[in-house]
Amino acid sequence: MSEQGSLLIVDDEPIAVRNLAHVMRKEGYRTIAIDNGPEALALLKHNIFDVVLTDLRMEGADGMDILRACKEKAPQSEVILITGFATLESAVESMREGAFFYIAKPFRLEEVRKVVKEAMHKVHLRRENRELKDKLRRFQGGGPIITRDPAMLKLLEITQQVGPTGCNILITGESGVGKELIAKALHQHSGRPQGPFVAVNCGVFTEELLTSELFGHEKGAFTGAGSTKTGLMEAAQGGTLLLDEVTEMSLSMQVKLLRAIQEREIVRVGGTHPLPIDVRFIAATNRNLGEAVAQGKFRQDLFFRLNVITLAIPPLNERRGDIALLAEYFLKRAAERMERPARLIAAEAMALLREYEFPGNIRELENIIERAVALCNEETITSQHWPDELRMQAIRTFRNRGNRAPTLEALEADYIRWVLGETGGNQTMAADILGIDRVSLWRKLKRLRLLTEEEVSSSAAEDS
Repeated sequence: MSEQGSLLIVDDEPIAVRNLAHVMRKEGYRTIAIDNGPEALALLKHNIFDVVLTDLRMEGADGMDILRACKEKAPQSEVILITGFATLESAVESMREGAFFYIAKPFRLEEVRKVVKEAMHKVHLRRENRELKDKLRRFQGGGPIITRDPAMLKLLEITQQVGPTGCNILITGESGVGKELIAKALHQHSGRPQGPFVAVNCGVFTEELLTSELFGHEKGAFTGAGSTKTGLMEAAQGGTLLLDEVTEMSLSMQVKLLRAIQEREIVRVGGTHPLPIDVRFIAATNRNLGEAVAQGKFRQDLFFRLNVITLAIPPLNERRGDIALLAEYFLKRAAERMERPARLIAAEAMALLREYEFPGNIRELENIIERAVALCNEETITSQHWPDELRMQAIRTFRNRGNRAPTLEALEADYIRWVLGETGGNQTMAADILGIDRVSLWRKLKRLRLLTEEEVSSSAAEDS
């Protein structure tokens, strides 16, 4: 059954329009068939179809009239023209007006099925992307959170829901998954989005320096304190303070933080007067905070204060559907910033990205793309532009995926894909490297589903 969608068929030959309608209904499309142009134009004034399949030459109103009326009413719809009087001029004109495809009579039904399916897929993909962008815009408040992963979208829904509550949030996840982006999204959805968003990495300071950074200090509080310094908690007044890598705090520092959260006031180092604070606290960690509490490395009372709501961000290797989406985003951004020619990622190179485990998560993906953009002097990035650890993964990766190791067939597919990437897609050279003939390679590619339908057909014809 084809992807569902609405289809209008217009042809002034009643038998032809009935036959096409019958075939398309069997394909699963919601189909309306009309045997004259003027009636179709009247219908298009008040109705929108995903795809319109129309004859070019008709009395009263021809296919070009239908095309223009459809594009004026619904630019996102696609129009396919059919004609028994195909000319280069009419084909060029129809494409200029926005036609999706131009089919000459006599046609094969299989050809029409394929073109309608492609047009319908394009319409649905465009709609899905538009809805996704709208949804993300609502979630992100304009922030660059790029995802279509169901678990991430659910997390963003929760972010939107709890953002206005003002309660403390704990964000967990591996390094590089985007914990700070989620924290910024929480801030945007809070009741204080105009207030400051302040982030501090608790793991890069000694206890003395972290105390001074968070609470500030008075002039003369210690050697070198030549003036009064405002701490980050004061700087975040009326806004949000992100305590990144909060598990790196010493136990004595945790006591100071707990008091500040409980009392909603601080005392600067060297000071004597408490200062009230109005700050929303968000903590983030790449460790298991519950285990840290059990091991005595993190105070249980502070854990309960920070862990009012937990947002757990999945690693990138658990949201593989986002890899291509993120890669294309980073590619566009890096190419514009560096003024480099790279605009596309080759299919074989993208396949390697999708299979990679990304121990460094999104941050690692961004670095890989930026490196490739810097090295690429062409429009298309290939696997040659990936770092060695990524290119060689197909022949050395045996890590468990989920709860099971990859099958021998999966490893074979990975290796063949890598070899094809090394040869630039040249199957003759790849077969030589693999120690098999080209026909055997083609059969493996077909069995492992590494070929498109068109490649299967063309390769079969060539090798027969």
